[in-house]
Amino acid sequence: MNLNLQGKNALIIAASQGLGKAIAQQLVKEGVNVIISSRNKEKLKKVQEELNQFGKGQINYFAADLKNKEDIRLLVQYTAATFGKIDILINNAGGPPGGDFEQLSDEDWQNTFELTFLSYVRVIREALPYMKTDGGRIINIASTSIKQPIPGLILSNVFRLGIVGLTKTLSIELAPHNILINTVAPGRIATDRTNHIDQMNADKQGISVKTVVNQSKKTIPLGRYGTSEEFAKAVTFLVSEACTYITGSSILIDGGMVTSI
Repeated sequence: MNLNLQGKNALIIAASQGLGKAIAQQLVKEGVNVIISSRNKEKLKKVQEELNQFGKGQINYFAADLKNKEDIRLLVQYTAATFGKIDILINNAGGPPGGDFEQLSDEDWQNTFELTFLSYVRVIREALPYMKTDGGRIINIASTSIKQPIPGLILSNVFRLGIVGLTKTLSIELAPHNILINTVAPGRIATDRTNHIDQMNADKQGISVKTVVNQSKKTIPLGRYGTSEEFAKAVTFLVSEACTYITGSSILIDGGMVTSI
């Protein structure tokens, strides 16, 4: 199957580590020119150096704070100025803090709204003028909390659902411009974020992290955590020319963990 990604141009948000970095690596291997972004310029520079070894797609970076509207505007303008247009947009953001309802302040709710939801709105708004002419692909990364609430992660449970509503609505509005947009929800993927959640649950229950991990694996039909590479390959298909009739969908990459129909 020819993904036809050679020479395409992508902007990937929150790509200095974890899932964003894995997607950047996979796209560069396919010959995509990529701009990666996060707040940490030093991390971005290291990722650029690491991915340059693949030698197919170009890799550049731009440091930006996703809670800063002006930073987002400059990030998208830099991407467009560097590559001429944007074919692929990957919206990603660090997971919101854990905590039960009564533990969270107004500031926690506001910060999560701005980082996890409003940043997606702003990035898409800025990128659309550079995508409408020739069409493109947008991926909004969320969490399996869009299908099944995760205990202790009420902020994720609330705002990730907002991403689903945004994606579904935009799939209708953007279809005439041949822009396909989908929500992708990772389950238990072996990343630093997952390690943090496992540690949080271990501390809360007074048990070892190893016990928490083993308990989690038992809830996954495939019996293991997924890898960042597995996740990135699925996203790569969704942004490729091999995917031409999937839009407005919420796609779980979770090894069968979520059992809802």
